[in-house]
Amino acid sequence: MKSELLIIILGFLTAFFVVLLAIPSLIKVAKLKHLVDEPSEERKLHSRSIPTIGGIVIFGAIVFSYSLWFPEEYDHLPHMLTNFKHLIAILILLFFVGVKDDIIGTAPMKKLVAHMIVGFILVIMADIRITSMHGLFGVTGELEQWLSYMLSLFVYIVIVNAINLIDGLDGLAGGIGFIIASSFGVCFLINGNVPLALLGFVLGGALLGFLVFNFSPARIFMGDSGSLTIGAIISVLAINAVDLDPSKMKEYFEPNMPILVMAILVYPLMDTLRVFSIRAFKGVSPFTADKNHIHHRFIALGMNHRQTVLWLYLYNLVVIVSAFLIQMYIEVNSTIQFGLTFVIAAFLATIPFIIKPKSA
Repeated sequence: MKSELLIIILGFLTAFFVVLLAIPSLIKVAKLKHLVDEPSEERKLHSRSIPTIGGIVIFGAIVFSYSLWFPEEYDHLPHMLTNFKHLIAILILLFFVGVKDDIIGTAPMKKLVAHMIVGFILVIMADIRITSMHGLFGVTGELEQWLSYMLSLFVYIVIVNAINLIDGLDGLAGGIGFIIASSFGVCFLINGNVPLALLGFVLGGALLGFLVFNFSPARIFMGDSGSLTIGAIISVLAINAVDLDPSKMKEYFEPNMPILVMAILVYPLMDTLRVFSIRAFKGVSPFTADKNHIHHRFIALGMNHRQTVLWLYLYNLVVIVSAFLIQMYIEVNSTIQFGLTFVIAAFLATIPFIIKPKSA
């Protein structure tokens, strides 16, 4: 265990310092070449030109650190080398799509094609998919292969878009991404899957380094090159986490992994569910930009960027802890445990909309 922890710590620190040392130079280059985001739209919450290509360093730090510290002694695990190869492939594809979008824009149809290619590589070629719901909603046993493919592709699409959608406030996507990646890293470490634990903590290290420059007032944004990279890695972690064997964690507690995964992802999922529902009700495209995100409501209540993101970090952590405690101490079936967790998450997310703005 000592050597495993050392690998993970080294991976985390490597990614952290690569980002920390590289970002200042990237900011200078971005300003020199005018690779910045202008505050030209009403929905945008910044008031000055800010570089948008922070994802370049996040991507580079993750690939460098993970490749450098990937534990070769775990090559015997099922699909491990295949997964590593395909993981790098999908990250490179999404990275270039994101960079193009950050600099000159990318047509939605081209993005969709890229996501379909990534989904095919992820689910079909790498065989990274959900094979069981562990009794949640009464679904027992192994899922039919076609259902496993469809569910896994759906999960990938939802997570990548959810991470992209919450990238609207200084430090929000980076901080929430750090919480999510680190939480998955802990789950995999306890389960004995060091390569995936390393992936989670490498992502966490890169995001923590990025937050030094992205926390309000932000000096750089991650852009689509960052959010797509982060979303893809989190989707890989989430899909693999759902399929973890909870019996290997019984020394600590034996969770229902689908519930725990949804709790870890709670803020991106709840915010996406909210904005997509509102847009569907209005009859507009679910991808139409607006100011209906949860973080917009906090700003309307008079909070600044820092206060807002700190409250949203706390929200995500409280729901994770709630899911943990419910599964440890409330002995009911997993569907009821999910219902209790969802009620807590939904109630807490509703509170900002109950409070009246100061200007009202």
